[in-house]
Amino acid sequence: MTVPLPDSRTRWLRGVSAPGARIRLVCFPHAGGAAGFFHDWAALTPPEIEVVSVQYPGRQDRLSEPCATTMEELADAIATALLHEVDDDLPLAFFGHSMGSSVAYEVARRLEDVPGRTLTRLIVSGRTRPRVPQEQAPRPLPTDTEILDHVRRLNPEGAVVFEHAALRPVIVPALRADFGLLAKYRPARLHRLGVPVTACGGDRDPACAIEDLSAWADVTTEGLDVRVFEGNHFYLSPRREELIALIASLL
Repeated sequence: MTVPLPDSRTRWLRGVSAPGARIRLVCFPHAGGAAGFFHDWAALTPPEIEVVSVQYPGRQDRLSEPCATTMEELADAIATALLHEVDDDLPLAFFGHSMGSSVAYEVARRLEDVPGRTLTRLIVSGRTRPRVPQEQAPRPLPTDTEILDHVRRLNPEGAVVFEHAALRPVIVPALRADFGLLAKYRPARLHRLGVPVTACGGDRDPACAIEDLSAWADVTTEGLDVRVFEGNHFYLSPRREELIALIASLL
């Protein structure tokens, strides 16, 4: 396959090509989220940055495909896609929000030493670094009620969609799979990436306190930068332009 053209798609990647780009920003959505969450980012990003977002299976145009059940399965597949669904050697930067932070970290681990896939920076958002088994044991799989209560707490406005009975069978399975994946996810050890890490968060995020972002220093040999925005767990929607300006300055 080739690099995504304007509004075209590969199996895993969605993006708008930027012919003069010097770096590709790969965006990883939150639990239950999809590539469309980052649809407007390309229009707000300088032309030297190409924005590509990852489409997890089991949602939107991949609704008929089974969701990933483990972080290893998901990260392996995305890393393979980044090797084979684009055919150039543009340097990469990763941005992940919430669950996407952990996915981005795991994909970064897999690609760090692969020839022709230069990773320049990992940007994480709304989540502390992964916990190893000694720090936190895997949790029981949450019930649908527990998941929806948690989503309502994180995103009261966005959770309104779950009140529509006709939409629940379409939306909840991906959310259930992602929360189940996170409940099991405990890497055996932390891998220190040889790239700088920037950790972003909202100052009123009930799921990730600002002080928890500093733990990402444990996964880099090149330093951690913490940036705080006004807002809750989904601060990046109302603060989108501010966040994208920060990312552009880092890249």
